[in-house]
Amino acid sequence: MIRRICIFCASNTGNDPAFAQAARSLGRALAEKSIGLVYGGGNIGLMGILADAAMHMGGHVTGVIPQALVDKELAHQGITELRIVTSMHERKALMAELSDAFIALPGGYGTLEEFCEVLTWAQLGLHEKPFGLLNISGFYDFFLQFLDHIVASSLLRPQHRSLVLDAVEIEELLSKMHSWRPCPTGKWISPQEI
Repeated sequence: MIRRICIFCASNTGNDPAFAQAARSLGRALAEKSIGLVYGGGNIGLMGILADAAMHMGGHVTGVIPQALVDKELAHQGITELRIVTSMHERKALMAELSDAFIALPGGYGTLEEFCEVLTWAQLGLHEKPFGLLNISGFYDFFLQFLDHIVASSLLRPQHRSLVLDAVEIEELLSKMHSWRPCPTGKWISPQEI
């Protein structure tokens, strides 16, 4: 059962208005479905739009933010719950602990790094939670092609590639996440690596 979803996304809005619209729509959809939002706690960019939309619809929003970003006045003070941590590592661990699933909206290094880290934890069997990319305006097309390239290079098992769900529409992605089942295969380690 998915009660809370962690959303990774940019701290700016990018140059495509569809990104902000997707963040707004996702925030609203989570609130309408009584799914709590866990996110990076920021008040700017797609993060701020996402949180504001969920709050406007009466949703439960938990932000997790390092003290260093609070000091820069980037923390969202108008959400249900703001958790202040000491480091980015602690932030990611707490966001993962609080969440039942993960979605990435468009974003940069931080978004990709956070998404890939918790994805790696799933590959290693440290948790069994679904992952999704909301592929707005084809934003993740090249990333998905790159994952297929890694499989073709025999550096990623197809079973692990299947950990990453993707969709253009929010409802489709949420439906895929609700019906997703964990991958039973452990991390791929070849005998010469042991």
